[in-house]
Amino acid sequence: MNIMQSITRLSIRLILLFTVIQFLLIPETDAAEQPNFVIIFCDDLGYGDLGAFGHPTIRTPNLDRMAREGQRWTNFYVGASVCTPSRAALLTGRLPIRSGMMSAKRRVLFPDSKGGLPSSEITIAEALKSKGYATAAVGKWHLGHLPQYLPPSHGFDSYWGIPYSNDMDAQKGFPAYRNEAHRNADYSPPIEQYQVPIIHNTQVVEKPANQHTITARYADKAIDFIRSNQKKPFFVYLAHNLPHIPLFAGKEFRGKSARGIYGDVIEEIDAGVGKITTVLKDLNLDKKTLVVFTSDNGPWLPFRTHGGSAGLLREGKGSTFEGGMREPTIFWWPGTVIPKVQMELGATMDLLPTFCSLADVSTPTDRVLDGHDLSPLLLGKTTKGPRNEIFYWRSSELYAIRIGPWKAHFITQGCYGIGPKREVHESPELYHLENDPSEKYNIAENHPDVVASLVKAAEDHRNSIEPVEDQLAKR
Repeated sequence: MNIMQSITRLSIRLILLFTVIQFLLIPETDAAEQPNFVIIFCDDLGYGDLGAFGHPTIRTPNLDRMAREGQRWTNFYVGASVCTPSRAALLTGRLPIRSGMMSAKRRVLFPDSKGGLPSSEITIAEALKSKGYATAAVGKWHLGHLPQYLPPSHGFDSYWGIPYSNDMDAQKGFPAYRNEAHRNADYSPPIEQYQVPIIHNTQVVEKPANQHTITARYADKAIDFIRSNQKKPFFVYLAHNLPHIPLFAGKEFRGKSARGIYGDVIEEIDAGVGKITTVLKDLNLDKKTLVVFTSDNGPWLPFRTHGGSAGLLREGKGSTFEGGMREPTIFWWPGTVIPKVQMELGATMDLLPTFCSLADVSTPTDRVLDGHDLSPLLLGKTTKGPRNEIFYWRSSELYAIRIGPWKAHFITQGCYGIGPKREVHESPELYHLENDPSEKYNIAENHPDVVASLVKAAEDHRNSIEPVEDQLAKR
């Protein structure tokens, strides 16, 4: 064998060795570049309930810091003004009317419901798993309590939390919560009054759930998952069941807030957010993790001091006025998300396409998605957002539409549980939400051309909705 042959063979071996090394390193390199995602989703939190959004007596130092370091979105919406359809919208990137998770017969799922989020829907967790993400759901699910509808059937590796709202499975023989809440801003009922279970994956592990400790345990479960999966990309969906009534707070926070137990609850949630962000920093994961904080709908106003505040926005939970569907929202990703107050339109349906874009995951092409990729706004690549419209559905009807600053109401109804009663408007009401965010001044007479364009856009949108099986109806 001559020298040239030896050199050639050596070169070939080196090339093969280099190729193998490159192949082995590809997954690890990709994982290092993939961001982590954490969604912290409250229940019935009002637009005005955080310090960063103007509350004068509830202390939220951790969320306020996130708002300073990240983006505070002032025009961020949910897909519905009550629990079940709002959660479906967030996880699927689709208006819940498209998946059967919004109904004229029942507004949410109950312990006797037989339906849930259809298996045909693609969740954020399922999309991210295609890129090797570890996924966990912690907290309130409310998308079906039967095994085939629980998080492990929708792309989540693990689940720990309650299957529906914390006021369900209520027992007789206890004082009426509403009456006690009206009398005492610090009232908290015994946990036995609500026999809500805690489910681990698909098995009940605690009943009734100890709701005095549940907020802290949710944060701890999320932290345990983050620690266990710090070497790979992960997605954590942490859905608090508070401040939905009944209100419970841990010993460390009970009686600490000037706002009564409602404030105690928010301050405990804020402390959990602080623990999570601190752990991310300690693990050197903060600069590769996008944390999103928002709520499923506005405050439940009939419960007075046990319900939150929509701030300057009109009405609350259950309504399609701004107080029912515009939520306090923060995006935090140190070193990546450009800090600012973001006034462009956004919605929870945008999270799926945004996460997919950031993780280099293809979005589903076989269905209508109602979300948009917000990453250029978050990364400072543009100042103009992709979203220009919001559709306000209640039950199975389109109540209102927003395009740019203009909002037309075709049907109006008050907060869930109180008036005013449902009213169908022969001529739509029109509001300019930049000049009049409180929806006080109907200016339809002054802008008939705007009204006509919104009516046409609403009709086009209704025509895009195809009939599907109602998942919320009692069967």
